[in-house]
Amino acid sequence: MRAIKALGHQLVVAYDVNDSVGIIDSISPDAYFFCEFEQFLEFASNSQSNPDSKIDYMVVCSPNHLHRAHISMALRLGCDVICEKPLVPTGKDLSYLADLEAETGHRVWNILQLRHHEAIINLRKKIVKMPRDDRCELDSTYITSRGRWYME
Repeated sequence: MRAIKALGHQLVVAYDVNDSVGIIDSISPDAYFFCEFEQFLEFASNSQSNPDSKIDYMVVCSPNHLHRAHISMALRLGCDVICEKPLVPTGKDLSYLADLEAETGHRVWNILQLRHHEAIINLRKKIVKMPRDDRCELDSTYITSRGRWYME
């Protein structure tokens, strides 16, 4: 939400199962907010039928196993989508989204936060220095700590 504001864009509506009292008001006090998915979907659907209130982008920050469903919903509503990583858990899901992009004419944009991580930057520098005809296989594991809230 802060990134949307910092880039000069407007947060129109937000949906979260948890009521984040005060956070949205401090960033975008005019935004609509819903804790029920059905209410959010109805609002978004109605917005898309009015050119003055059409939603251009949806940002998906839900648990990973919900990304495909939420991205699909946004594409079908006529929105481009920005989604955190991992985009989807399987190659089959990725193919499904690619087909849905082609069908709807809208795009999914994946946020790759780790591109700014020092270890990734150093790895890229090392790979760039390799001769072009060399091939390399990379197996990467990224582990991040989470508080007790994460498993809830």
